[in-house]
Amino acid sequence: MKNGWIQAVFTGCDRMAANGDACNKIGTSAVAVLAKHYGIPFYICLPVSTIDMDIKTGADIVIEERKGEEITEMWYREPMAPAGVKVFNPAFDVTDHGLISAVITERGIVRPPYGENLRTITESLS
Repeated sequence: MKNGWIQAVFTGCDRMAANGDACNKIGTSAVAVLAKHYGIPFYICLPVSTIDMDIKTGADIVIEERKGEEITEMWYREPMAPAGVKVFNPAFDVTDHGLISAVITERGIVRPPYGENLRTITESLS
């Protein structure tokens, strides 16, 4: 990104809140922050069925926490951390809607304000 080799970032989304906050695999939010820093547009691609208008913001999305053993020992010949070490292993993070340039769906592209425009595109399903 720093070298100017990236012109846009596209990522998926497991669930989107009504305000446009996007829940996706861990690390997505960090990539969005970097893209914003370097002036690179950051797009979320998802089916309309992934947009949950009953969830107000990303803070309301329950994040799956996986077992610490996935980090400390599961993939290694020997444990990678001392016995009993505390591990926080969320499977997802939430990207703030303010970092998202647009949302790309099978029904079209949604731009801010997301609260209003996501409602319009989801209501068209009826």
